[in-house]
Amino acid sequence: MSKTTVITSLAIAGALSSALAMASATAQAQESSKEKCYGVSLKGQNDCAAGAGTTCAATSKVDYQGNAWKLVNKGSCVTTSTPFGPGSLTPVKRPA
Repeated sequence: MSKTTVITSLAIAGALSSALAMASATAQAQESSKEKCYGVSLKGQNDCAAGAGTTCAATSKVDYQGNAWKLVNKGSCVTTSTPFGPGSLTPVKRPA
């Protein structure tokens, strides 16, 4: 390998590493502006694993399932209204 090829490869690797670090920081910033809100998602619209009856995204069986969560803007969960009351930052019991 020539010296120019090695230098070019290192420059590309450095640029990719910087881009990945920036993407990760952006994702973390967006994630920290969200919170899990239980009991607010509609049937099949939860964001991921929530306990018995859900294995991952879009697996909730009923509207407003108490152990199914949806990511919402931080601070908005407990002011979100449902037919069973407000959203919750922890899993809740809901009528079957």
